[in-house]
Amino acid sequence: MTETVVITGANRGIGLMFAQQYAEAGARVLAACRHPEQARELSRLAAKTRGRVSVHPLDVTNPAQIQALAGILTDTPVDILINNAGSYGPASAFGDTDVEGWLETFRINTVAPLKIMEALVEPVASGRRRLMVNISSKMGSMADNGSGGSYIYRSTKAALNAITVSAARDLGARGITVVALHPGWVRTDMGGPDAEITTEQSVTAMRQTISHLTLVDSGRFIDIDGSDIPW
Repeated sequence: MTETVVITGANRGIGLMFAQQYAEAGARVLAACRHPEQARELSRLAAKTRGRVSVHPLDVTNPAQIQALAGILTDTPVDILINNAGSYGPASAFGDTDVEGWLETFRINTVAPLKIMEALVEPVASGRRRLMVNISSKMGSMADNGSGGSYIYRSTKAALNAITVSAARDLGARGITVVALHPGWVRTDMGGPDAEITTEQSVTAMRQTISHLTLVDSGRFIDIDGSDIPW
């Protein structure tokens, strides 16, 4: 049976690779991004897949665009929602915190995933897999923070993890699994050229984890190798 997958931030990096790999596996992919007209690689992928990938405008901080995407999916079951869109935000050294930049990063990394989960809960509840996957980061782990710094990014991902656990508790009765996934340190615009793995390696590993998720996994914070990350 063909899976339907919704991916945010699908114009580049991890999101684009998710769209490519799921399309190659035969899934129907709704690939959302802020500026579709500028997403040349994603547009080429959509053309090549002959309808399996469709491209949709979505600024994740825009409530009207979130509702427009939900409207497209009113009668479409969604198997997997991947909240991938994110921002590192401005530099956040102690004593030099950019408050407005922090709030904007919270809107992207923390508020937006919850609003998208709320908007798409009915399509996901009617899907076969019933998965909501939030792309988090090990940098949101309290226990793993051995270096300090990165106040803005760390705090937004820690908050996303809290949202993931609450949603897992609230949606369990509907059979919906909600998890936070760490993609590894990936060579993207955000991860930089010195990162450990490619987008292909990251997404291949995450898809392997996603393929085995069930309701008993709901509320987990999962590393690239499938193990649990301490909060």
